[in-house]
Amino acid sequence: MEKGLAPLTVSSYEGDLKLWASWLAPRRKTLLAARREELQAWLQSLLGHGMDARSVARKLSAVRGFYRYLLLDKRIAHDPTLEIDSPRQWKVLPKALSEEETAALIESPTSGVALHSKAPHEAEATGSPARPLLACWGEKRSRIAHALELRDRAMLEVLYSAAVRVSEVVNARIVDTKLELGYMLVRGKGDKERIVPLGAPAQEALHAYLRDGRPLLIGRGKTAPELFLARGGHKLTRERIWMIVERAGRAAGRHASPHMLRHSAATHMVSHGADLRTVQTVLGHADISTTQIYTHVALDRLQKVYEAHHPRAKLSRVADVSEAGARRRNPERSEGATPAATAPLKPQEVGNGAPAKVSER
Repeated sequence: MEKGLAPLTVSSYEGDLKLWASWLAPRRKTLLAARREELQAWLQSLLGHGMDARSVARKLSAVRGFYRYLLLDKRIAHDPTLEIDSPRQWKVLPKALSEEETAALIESPTSGVALHSKAPHEAEATGSPARPLLACWGEKRSRIAHALELRDRAMLEVLYSAAVRVSEVVNARIVDTKLELGYMLVRGKGDKERIVPLGAPAQEALHAYLRDGRPLLIGRGKTAPELFLARGGHKLTRERIWMIVERAGRAAGRHASPHMLRHSAATHMVSHGADLRTVQTVLGHADISTTQIYTHVALDRLQKVYEAHHPRAKLSRVADVSEAGARRRNPERSEGATPAATAPLKPQEVGNGAPAKVSER
């Protein structure tokens, strides 16, 4: 908590430490008495049971932070995590949508929202006319469904336009959204704040949601600081946002997730010429090495630019240049003349102008 980590990260680290303690218990060891050899054996057992290297590295990171705290607090004399390297991890390139797939996902219809309202079947029992009551209920249901569609469209636009994390969307506040300036303030990992730009489509979608959607979702006489709300003015959950993105992906014929939209935004920025430092700032990466996973996109673009503009990028172009140089050195070849060395011999003439006889051998 002192590092300002997100609650979900703290919960994950807590689970890692409990797993480490449960492995030590049958061996009559405690967290304070664990040694480096036992920690190495635990990591090897996790890998042996099929856990991927990235997950094992995350657990080692949690344990390492725990023992560093104990060492600073003088609860232990030696850190058992010293000289233990993290498992070698494969560099997994992020999955990204194409620009056409992203546009289809954002613009996909988000209707069909499951509203949990119940039709007033009790109308006949109370003696009131059922038809006007059903009509009123249906109209309200339609307005709520439209408000949810506006919210979902604005949320999809923000996820892609600002390249934000799903947790940053959950905690986005309305006071931090500056549509007139074209940006919003978000809080990322470690509770660090950063400004992210909003494109014109995202600004338009947010404006429509704030004007026609959010007031219906929050209800009369209620207030809420969050930008995106569920029905009744409640705060959206991470799981609900995942469901919204997955539903939009299915409507567009493509599997998608909130993090995939974030990766797509970064990939498209690099492919259009953005430098990695700019992408790092937009994504909120603390270290440029994290952003370097998009280097493959920049290299692809670099290769295309090189092939299009470097004079010796292609063999055919090199051959053309060499041929042109040869012609400059030997102008007779450019005029189509036959070199003297290969010209046929002419018969020699004698004094009276008649051709000399050539003896046959």
